[in-house]
Amino acid sequence: MNRKKVIIGMSGGVDSSVAAYLLKKKGYRVIGVTLNHKREEALEEEIKTAQRICHSLDIEHKTINIKELFQKEVIDDFLEGYSQGVTPSPCIICDERVKMRILFEIADKEGADFVATGHYSSVEYSNEFKTTLLKVSCDLRKDQSYMLYRLDNNKISRLLFPLHSYEKKQIRDIAKNIGLEVHDKKDSQGICFAKKGYIEFLRKHLGDSIKKGKFVDKTGKIIGEHEGYQLYTIGQRRGLGLKLPRAYFITKIDKEKNEITIGEYEELYKKRVELKKYKLSVKITHILDKNIIGRPRFSSFGTNGKILFENEKLFFEFDEESPQTAPGQHLVLYYKNLVLGGGIIS
Repeated sequence: MNRKKVIIGMSGGVDSSVAAYLLKKKGYRVIGVTLNHKREEALEEEIKTAQRICHSLDIEHKTINIKELFQKEVIDDFLEGYSQGVTPSPCIICDERVKMRILFEIADKEGADFVATGHYSSVEYSNEFKTTLLKVSCDLRKDQSYMLYRLDNNKISRLLFPLHSYEKKQIRDIAKNIGLEVHDKKDSQGICFAKKGYIEFLRKHLGDSIKKGKFVDKTGKIIGEHEGYQLYTIGQRRGLGLKLPRAYFITKIDKEKNEITIGEYEELYKKRVELKKYKLSVKITHILDKNIIGRPRFSSFGTNGKILFENEKLFFEFDEESPQTAPGQHLVLYYKNLVLGGGIIS
């Protein structure tokens, strides 16, 4: 029997571990791959856990060092984003430029038919668009299709998501029933390379370029002093260190002046945003007349609107003005639970 080979990303967590188990149960020849992006020389506990899980499932395991690539494509991009006064999304960039890129390279080298992950997502061939697209998973609370929107169609068609029809509780139950040590392991939180928080990470790596500046209102009146524009984001309300009679929000960051404007929540609302560096899985002409849902954040369920293409620029126009329009964040486009693509809010 010629079993189809699949490369699966193994993080050492419960999701990827159960995904590997489900694939093997279906008869695939599974190779687990753990990507080591840590700056320390010693293997981290996550890698050792992934090795033990693969051994217990009787599948091959590989560890690939991606430190230099991760530094260049993810960390440097992250630091550059905050240096420009915008709010980057490192996990999306990592999935596109590092994790999925390397997994597919290994798949091609190993002659594997598919690449799999423990993401809560799915794929479906669309008769309407005549191509295979990412699709929202059954567990909407855990859906991760947002994170993968930048993948090319040729990669999407080779993806397997074993967890697509499960809820998280079911995954933990499976892990416990088959004796996986990670059945009660907590989900990862925050940015993987900034475990102590992104503020401390920025202070450490941007150093002397972070300088105190002024908070102002929209008229230019000085309201107070901030710790450095790189440490703040558009829409931020907490942690401003200002004693004001009511809540105010950051509405503008001027990196040239090292000046941050604060204002009312209503000032964050926008009717239209331009999407830079956009990637679409369908032709623009096929979606201009569609009712689209735009998700401007991973945690957002999305807002209705439409796509506009003017002077070679792509815009998303909300049916009703939205406050979730922070520059640097990714707005992902959905149609009938299918991912059409998206771009970075400018």
